[in-house]
Amino acid sequence: MWFEARKSSTSLAAAVCALILLSTGCVQHETSLEEDSSSHSWPGEEWQTSSLEAEGIAVLPITRFVEEIKSGKYGMVDHFLLIRNGRVVVDERFTRNYEAVAAKVRPEERIGLNRRDPKYDYENVDYHPYYKGSELHTLQSVSKSVTSLALGIAIDNGYIKGVSAPVLPFFAAYEFDRSDPRRAAMTVEDLLTMRSGIEWEPDGSFQDPKTSTVSLENAEEWVQFILDHPMDTEPGTSFEYNDGASVLLGKIIGTATGQRLDKWTEERLFDPIGIENYYWKATPDGEIDSMGGLYLSAHDLARIGLLVLHQGMWAGDRVVSENWIRQSTSPHVVDTAPNDDDDNRVYGYQWWLPNSNTARPRAIAATGFGGQRLTVIPELDLIIVFTGYDLRGEYWAAEQALRTGILPDAVRR
Repeated sequence: MWFEARKSSTSLAAAVCALILLSTGCVQHETSLEEDSSSHSWPGEEWQTSSLEAEGIAVLPITRFVEEIKSGKYGMVDHFLLIRNGRVVVDERFTRNYEAVAAKVRPEERIGLNRRDPKYDYENVDYHPYYKGSELHTLQSVSKSVTSLALGIAIDNGYIKGVSAPVLPFFAAYEFDRSDPRRAAMTVEDLLTMRSGIEWEPDGSFQDPKTSTVSLENAEEWVQFILDHPMDTEPGTSFEYNDGASVLLGKIIGTATGQRLDKWTEERLFDPIGIENYYWKATPDGEIDSMGGLYLSAHDLARIGLLVLHQGMWAGDRVVSENWIRQSTSPHVVDTAPNDDDDNRVYGYQWWLPNSNTARPRAIAATGFGGQRLTVIPELDLIIVFTGYDLRGEYWAAEQALRTGILPDAVRR
């Protein structure tokens, strides 16, 4: 279904679990499983659970890390999931008073300048971080990685003739300046790797109406707005993070398949892996916001990670080709621009690849503004999920500290 708020369940077991020390590895969830960690579990309606010890993860450093999150050391994290061998070993929620935070923000400091559409007012607590009181959490740019999977499925099924397909034929119904030969040279891969060549103004902040993304969010026709932007470089030559490129990818899926992105993704990706509830922002002209508009629960975001971890397979069924997973999570470009989060430099097809130049285990990451993080570490059979809403702090710090400073020594190989 398109959206249905999932009812949270409360049980005596969950209440008892909350009173037990973290070091026991107890997890608040409906089902539990203690078994040999050499086997792998697949979630049904709920994820199976286990303990840190049973899955070969040292308890003390993870316990300390959770306490640091509670103390506020890593800002406004509201959910932390750690999954190994397909079983949840940490499931911690943190209560944050987002209403109080939003109430203290002065008008000139508000993130997002869209006063017409509350979905793009990032201080509006009906939409940020949770969708209208449900467990559906804004994912921001993690949406790009999900769109990449949806695109791969369209390619697998022959709707798009590979990443070398030129972009312009998908937009034949639009009127815009086609005179620049660089525009005609643009391919689907150029959009996937953020080397579109389309001029985009990434500098500034979400309070600056001149920033291209803010202008886009205030536009009546998003696709037309992007197509009207001039070219400034040859496609495929220069990395420039461009939210508009991801919007074009979502529209390409819709044009090629004849289904709007949300319905295509629901049928071809979400349903096969057990995601029933989601919300996806729509633009004023009825397109789907593929740059940052998807909302999922933390547990369902982890299902996306499990699919990637298993190279597109889900409990014995093929959802997306192994070739697409391999292509989209391979290094294609290095971002050389200054970046507060220096660990995120290497980019695939709408996926970041931290650790690419270090001896640490390879990681695949989907990241989003405010603290949305899905990280897959194949070598360790690990999935990490963080959600939060820290618009003004170092919202990437918790995931980075866990992945680079704690897990390498805490996980038994």
